[in-house]
Amino acid sequence: MPTYQFHVEVQPEYLPEQSEPAHSRYGFAYTITVLNTGQVAAQLVSRHWIIVDGRGHTEEVRGLGVVGQQPLLQPGEAFQYTSGCQLRTPSGTMHGSYFCVAEDGERFEVAIPLFVLDASGADGGSARVLH
Repeated sequence: MPTYQFHVEVQPEYLPEQSEPAHSRYGFAYTITVLNTGQVAAQLVSRHWIIVDGRGHTEEVRGLGVVGQQPLLQPGEAFQYTSGCQLRTPSGTMHGSYFCVAEDGERFEVAIPLFVLDASGADGGSARVLH
């Protein structure tokens, strides 16, 4: 039986140049690498994000593709993109899922691991992935 599997890695980053702490605006970027670790080519069709700020305010974002694309990944192939978000607090978390369709028509979801966005580190800001 073929396997349908993507592996997702996230590298978050605080963007002080896109932040205005005095106005409760904190900018973050995240670079995501999606690797097809399965045995069948599959297309990333849509995304679902759950973004939670430091006060517990939750925002859900759903949409087609990522950065305007719906990449088709062959087994062993990777796709990388960078996107961003703004929070009203200096820290928060993001996680979610991708909806994918394999070349043979099989549908599956891929979890995006929870990661922390944090602008309040002693080094001027940091971000880390929680496994």
